[in-house]
Amino acid sequence: MDGYELFQLGRDLMKLGEQSMPGMGLERLSGPTRAILFDIAENPESSISDITARVKLPQSQVSACVARLRDRGTVTTESDPLDRRRTLVRLSDDSRRRAAQRPPAPIDEAVAKALGADDPARVERVKAALDALAEALGSRE
Repeated sequence: MDGYELFQLGRDLMKLGEQSMPGMGLERLSGPTRAILFDIAENPESSISDITARVKLPQSQVSACVARLRDRGTVTTESDPLDRRRTLVRLSDDSRRRAAQRPPAPIDEAVAKALGADDPARVERVKAALDALAEALGSRE
């Protein structure tokens, strides 16, 4: 596998994840907004510049998305006390509470569909491989 294939695999895995999370409201957000929201969740107290560097989107787009998320009550912003020119962003208390109480989102159906087969043993092998990958990469909470 090379970098291009890994990138495509990441996109494919994101699509499987999205299919497995119905009703969470994430499907109503644009791809860039979802990327920004997940980055904020993973990196609380980040500046707009920090988020921009990580998600690789124009600063104007990141600022606009953060403003929309703030207006919806999803994130909060405040001036950095050490550098008043910077804006720090974090999930709102309500968003953190909802994330902590999220229902399980089983992936069996999405994996079976992606494999084009309903073989439960094959689905379980793929899920085990995904678990191992997540653990190896430190993606587990």
